[in-house]
Amino acid sequence: MIPRLPSYPMPTPDTLPEQRVPWTPDPARAALLVHDLQTYFLDFYDPAQPPIPELLRGVADLTVHARTLGIPVVYTAQPGAQDPTDRALLTDFWGPGLPDDAALTRIHPLVAPQPGDTVLTKWRYSAFQRTPLRDHLRGWGRDQLLICGVYANIGCLLSAADAFMQDVQPFLIADALADFNEAEHRRALEYGAARCAGITHAAALLTLGGAAETVNRWTPTRVRAEVAAALGVPEADLRGDDDLLLLGLDSIRLMLLTEDWQRAGLRVTYADVAARPTLEALTDLLCAAGAR
Repeated sequence: MIPRLPSYPMPTPDTLPEQRVPWTPDPARAALLVHDLQTYFLDFYDPAQPPIPELLRGVADLTVHARTLGIPVVYTAQPGAQDPTDRALLTDFWGPGLPDDAALTRIHPLVAPQPGDTVLTKWRYSAFQRTPLRDHLRGWGRDQLLICGVYANIGCLLSAADAFMQDVQPFLIADALADFNEAEHRRALEYGAARCAGITHAAALLTLGGAAETVNRWTPTRVRAEVAAALGVPEADLRGDDDLLLLGLDSIRLMLLTEDWQRAGLRVTYADVAARPTLEALTDLLCAAGAR
């Protein structure tokens, strides 16, 4: 019951709604929520058009940086073929939901969970309903929640409102969300800013914890983390001489990675990356380009 969704530009930092609260994200207090970034929900968009490439690149960068800083990363994912008693009133608005198909229920490979992350089964709009999210936050000593994913005006916004009502400071990451259209996306940010949430953007969060220097430094650890996220495999499973194309790094993922590295200031081309698609070769290439 979700229609095909239009392309639209991501909001930019200079267009965000005015903040009402003086909250500041703190790596020692925050957890990162990656909300419902399952293939099923992303398939309603054109994957090559905004906002999807920007969304996936932003979330991939945020999850890597969060893990580096020790910020817990929490994912939600709705199960397929939900029992009608579990789905309840959602059926009246959205139909039966996701089918029982692992290709559709999986979290997108570019932003897939890594060992140590927490994955919660999602049953309602809010990530807190029928999940142990609040208990996890208490156990980690965290009272801030950084929110990215889809859809901004439904689960992301209502998770923010629920966090607020449980004395957890929520932050909507404006350019790491996507929605049914640009108007809905902006309304979600405006409502959050006016009633229950701080509004931030990915670049600001990527400067947390000593920031710019860490984000701009290219190391073998960073390259391994980004390639593992693109493949959706644990970092420890990658060997230096593995042919990444055989492991599933198809042309679209390789193109998105190359564009992301170019945005980060590296002078590399798709041809450079595709010429020797092993972790060892990519590490040499990117670290050399970063040093330049």
